[in-house]
Amino acid sequence: MPFVNIKTPEASLTKSQKEEIIHKTTDMLVSYFSEAARPHTMVLIEEVPDGGYGRADEVFIIPEPYRASND
Repeated sequence: MPFVNIKTPEASLTKSQKEEIIHKTTDMLVSYFSEAARPHTMVLIEEVPDGGYGRADEVFIIPEPYRASND
């Protein structure tokens, strides 16, 4: 079973953007493994809360302009 785990900053993607990522990722894996993989493919998008990760030794807080709007 193909399994993909994607971590994103909390509130950085809308519901429709997450759906699109899931569909496109599934399609990509099917192109490698064949259509038989589609019903067994798992794509997990995990949202990491502000302050839950860092980069370049700094704790990351997503700036307000980059937060996704609700849809």
